[in-house]
Amino acid sequence: MKIGIVQQANIADIEKNIENLSAKIRQAAKQGAELVVLQELHNSLYFCQTEDTDVFDLAETIPGKSTDLFGSLAKELGIVIVLSLFEFRAPGLYHNTAVVMEKDGSIAGKYRKMHIPDDPAYYEKFYFTPGDLGFEPIQTSLGKLGVLVCWDQWYPEAARLMALAGAELLIYPTAIGWESTDTEDEKDRQLNAWIISQRGHAVANGLPVISVNRTGYEPDPSGQTNGIQFWGNSFVAGPQGEILWQAPNSDEAVEIIDIDMKRTENVRRIWPFFRDRRIDYFGELTKRFRD
Repeated sequence: MKIGIVQQANIADIEKNIENLSAKIRQAAKQGAELVVLQELHNSLYFCQTEDTDVFDLAETIPGKSTDLFGSLAKELGIVIVLSLFEFRAPGLYHNTAVVMEKDGSIAGKYRKMHIPDDPAYYEKFYFTPGDLGFEPIQTSLGKLGVLVCWDQWYPEAARLMALAGAELLIYPTAIGWESTDTEDEKDRQLNAWIISQRGHAVANGLPVISVNRTGYEPDPSGQTNGIQFWGNSFVAGPQGEILWQAPNSDEAVEIIDIDMKRTENVRRIWPFFRDRRIDYFGELTKRFRD
């Protein structure tokens, strides 16, 4: 499968961001992409640096404006596209939602982000209700896509449950970066931990992993922090955790990566982790902590 990665730096002008995304999707399709993955909350700036009730006006229904626009593009180009949207579900009820557009322009399925962070500059609990659709892969014409979102990427349970449900790829639209007061050593530790964790999901589940992050600097509207320098480094790892491609940290990127979808079966034969799981002793995993 040929995977198209779009790593973009966003600005305050939403229409311009969408215009740039559309051009990059076309570029990826022209280069042979069958599946194109976009970054988390790709239409706008990452608005969760502050808590502002006016920001809820950015939310949209699903189906809605973005699914119509990108659905038409998917149909025109004959590709599958993974979107990441701020979903308006009902008054006072909003989600951080990934949507997969099928190559005929229809919605193949959606995933609502399950793990919601609440950290300085990442005040997502103010905006997003935790997902309620579970860890279910989305069936497409290209196969079953295990779509998760950003903070989900730190949790091995989420990746495992997607794999157990038959996911053929793990896909993570992402928005993560550095605060400028972090030391260079701390920045390296954070970036490496992010990459290692997701490569670990690839290894433990014998699945390719696609992680698409945004890049560029976005200031804190409140001025309380120095803003976020999104660290880019979007990457694709194979089912043994091998890096197949990695983007730079500070530049936009459009790249096509060819993934051998048959390797999962071969890798799982030599590393039979699924065979040897002691599921008869895993019940304690459903507890918050073992006292």
